[in-house]
Amino acid sequence: MKVVVVESPAKAKTINKYLGRDYEVLASFGHIRDLPAKDGSVDPEADFAMVWEVEDRGAKRVSEIARAVKGAEKLILATDPDREGEAISWHVIEALTARKALKGIPVERVTFNAITKASVDAAMKKPREIDQALVDAYLARRALDYLVGFNLSPVLWRKLPGARSAGRVQSVALRLVVEREMEIERFRPREYWSIVATLVTEAGGVFEARLVGADGKRIQRLDVGNAEEAAAFKRDLELATFQVASVEAKPAKRHPQPPFTTSTLQQEASRKLGMAPAQTMRVAQKLYEGVDVGGETVGIITYMRTDGVDMAPEAIADARRVIGREFGDDYVPHVPRKYTVKAKNAQEAHEAVRPTDMGRLPKQIARYLEPEQAKLYDLIWTRTVASQMESAELERTTVDVTATVGPRRIDLRATGQVVKFDGFLALYQEGKDDEEDEDSKRLPAMKAGDPLNRERITSTQHFTEPPPRYSEASLVKRMEELGIGRPSTYAAVLQTLRDREYVRIEKKRLQPEDKGRLVTGFLESFFKRYVEYDFTASLEEQLDRVSNAEIDWRTVLRDFWRDFSAAIGGTKELRVAEVLEALNGLLGPHIFPEKADGGDPRACPTCGSGQLSLKLGKFGAFIGCSNYPECKYTRQLSASGVEGEGDGSSAEGGQPGVRVLGDDPATGLPVTLRDGRFGPFVQLGEASSEKGAEKPKRSSLPKGMTPSSVTLEIALRLLSLPREVAKHPETGEPILANLGRFGPYVQHGKTYANLGKDDDVLEIGANRAIDLIVAKEQGGGRGRPASDPGRVLGKDAGGLDLTVKSGRYGPYVTDGSVNATLPKTMAAESLTLEQAIDLINAKRASGGGKKPVRKTAARARTTTKKAEAGETAAKKPAARKTATKAAAKPAAAKKAAAKTKAS
Repeated sequence: MKVVVVESPAKAKTINKYLGRDYEVLASFGHIRDLPAKDGSVDPEADFAMVWEVEDRGAKRVSEIARAVKGAEKLILATDPDREGEAISWHVIEALTARKALKGIPVERVTFNAITKASVDAAMKKPREIDQALVDAYLARRALDYLVGFNLSPVLWRKLPGARSAGRVQSVALRLVVEREMEIERFRPREYWSIVATLVTEAGGVFEARLVGADGKRIQRLDVGNAEEAAAFKRDLELATFQVASVEAKPAKRHPQPPFTTSTLQQEASRKLGMAPAQTMRVAQKLYEGVDVGGETVGIITYMRTDGVDMAPEAIADARRVIGREFGDDYVPHVPRKYTVKAKNAQEAHEAVRPTDMGRLPKQIARYLEPEQAKLYDLIWTRTVASQMESAELERTTVDVTATVGPRRIDLRATGQVVKFDGFLALYQEGKDDEEDEDSKRLPAMKAGDPLNRERITSTQHFTEPPPRYSEASLVKRMEELGIGRPSTYAAVLQTLRDREYVRIEKKRLQPEDKGRLVTGFLESFFKRYVEYDFTASLEEQLDRVSNAEIDWRTVLRDFWRDFSAAIGGTKELRVAEVLEALNGLLGPHIFPEKADGGDPRACPTCGSGQLSLKLGKFGAFIGCSNYPECKYTRQLSASGVEGEGDGSSAEGGQPGVRVLGDDPATGLPVTLRDGRFGPFVQLGEASSEKGAEKPKRSSLPKGMTPSSVTLEIALRLLSLPREVAKHPETGEPILANLGRFGPYVQHGKTYANLGKDDDVLEIGANRAIDLIVAKEQGGGRGRPASDPGRVLGKDAGGLDLTVKSGRYGPYVTDGSVNATLPKTMAAESLTLEQAIDLINAKRASGGGKKPVRKTAARARTTTKKAEAGETAAKKPAARKTATKAAAKPAAAKKAAAKTKAS
């Protein structure tokens, strides 16, 4: 028997089918070891020695693999073909070696880019050893991430309360989002006007021409800057005569984009399918690991974590055959297309993301896939096939028009484009090219010297717009351009930023939270080098050199740690006043925006003489007056521009990190929004310092609710929790909705059911609440249907109810203790009581279950005696301990004898 180890159960199941009964394929479920989340897991003083820990889940996997390899012919490691996959295989070997489980069993490493029978069989014929250079690159990356996270995050906690964590790539990605937001805030719109003439040829053809020059001078887009200038041009053009000055038609070609890499797949899936990067990778993983296609489980795309854009020769030939069959020979280029990587720091020469079989058309396979899988497969197939199609042939036409009014000459220009041969455009256009532009319009026939008639002249006012906020797709693209991190990690990085509440997504765009701005400001002020784009990219280049066996991984760590540890040490004496001064300077335009009346934006609105500045409290940052404690004005960090928000109310005895929302109409007590250690919460009234005083009522905010969206009404509704939603249909007892430690839930007595992601604890209605509770009471989960209660057939001779139910593996009959599967020839709907009794008796006779024990008076007496005996034994711990030792001695002697014999 040969043992094969892969990452996932789905992958294991598929590959086991391919390899047959001579192989046992096991899943490691990803990494079986990890660095413990505590100090000392990476020790710079011991030349970066790393302490690895096998967690409970990993220990179970190691035990399973160790049992399987005992007496096996060989161990084959078939994890993914990248750094992470190489590291998983390395961890498996290390863990088995530590257990002394290998004992001379040969170990081979194989990789395949696609989970198909042909790919797996070919890989098994080309085994190799573990690539230590790839493992070293993994070790360096893990050590770097650990050293940054476990040394920089505590500095943030001490010097910047409310901050959550910092990371090597995460902090740089956050800086990109924050800097874009600052660009938007600094932006000042500029007015400009466009002048367009709608003209008609002698043959009646209509087209539009734009103003591009006047009096021998070129006019750019922003040059007509006000209504007066625009009106002057419009007046002259309405009096002018028009003539075609020149017509120039140039052939052009548009070439297809290369097949997908990890990054471009995430970007295009976001644009065209609206899928977040994490969602894209999750769906792609399923397509790679295998789906059931007509009774056969097969991987339908190649490995989806790749920087490569090339394809195997047989895949290219396959694509060309499909193109010829589906579109015709004119769409097949004379020479196959070859693509090269343009992205900075591209690593490992894997194939692009492509279908494993180009002949598996999306429309044919859609019925075997879930909707998301079908959409993503269609996108991958389309892009891949289009990448090998003929270029589109275009004709771009430019018409220059002269307008003459008296001695004045005004120049206009019209552009158009005609598709002579659509080529790959018959199948695919990249997302950014889908919107029609002016050049795509077709112009009517005309020639130089032709007179033109004026139909109308229009002048339109415009204003320049700020740069757009990053979407997840555009942020991924920018990170890849800068060489920051790796595309395979981008989804996790973006998720971390959201989980830490450093950014939020509004209208599919990333906006930084104040917490994220503070972290970025702090890092730029005191750790600037480590959030610089070039520095982060250069680290990635060094890691690539490690993976190519060009430099030692510990050399990279030594060089990094020397300067980084010094920077960390330099913050020990850092005073809060220095932190505040730096942040006030960096974030000033955001937290102290200019006033409409031109007044001092930092002047205290309460006392008038004090200056507002950033201050740090126990639960984070806030704005306070320099005259504190005489003036107690405070407000939240963001200057929302809403009158009365955090000014008048908080001025009267306000506290740091507290925003007064109003008064509770029922009690008259103030309702406040506060920053807490575990996040924002609302509170009714104030805490009393008197001993034994009752604590004020509080409520955390539900996940997804931002502090800025909390109003007095919402706060009062949160403080009113738990609220009665409905009465239980059977007991008549109330069903309550509430917020708990693990999120929102509904409760009936001692039954609790978590709310689904689409449920709102403040809005959930009676029907939904009852469904959740009833499903939970019947054995279901969060809104899931309960297990089948079945159909009661009657009682057996012993008085037990026999019930027929639907099970995971088909219908079965049960008496509560013994389960008997129905034969395929027997239908559950027509099963009789007599048949059920026969099935149960046959199952019990075969040892398939124990006859239920009915508790009799005699058994009750026996149970009581056992309990009394147990109680007596519990009172004699010394005797029990002696007995245990005595029992252990023969066992220990037997073990020692076996060891001597073995040696």
